[in-house]
Amino acid sequence: MPGGILVDVRLTPRGGRDAVEGLELRADGRTVLKARVRAPAWEGEANAALCRLLARAVGAAPRRATLVAGATARVKRVRITGDATNLIAALTRCIGAAEKRSS
Repeated sequence: MPGGILVDVRLTPRGGRDAVEGLELRADGRTVLKARVRAPAWEGEANAALCRLLARAVGAAPRRATLVAGATARVKRVRITGDATNLIAALTRCIGAAEKRSS
């Protein structure tokens, strides 16, 4: 996508900590990013925390990450604006570090 990337995320609110946890293969065959946030799923708090988490994970300003789908669903879509190549590289490093921590 020019000007940014779209990321599908399975979010766990009230997860005890804010963290990207790696990738998950869903039953429908889609691969999504797994993330958890401390914020509750109340009045958009968890969604806002997710956007801040993803922005921080890729080294972008928080305003560059916005929720574009799934406001009330567990699987959400977040747009992060910026140079797509750099964002993908940063997200790949973040996922690699998360998977290394969990193994």
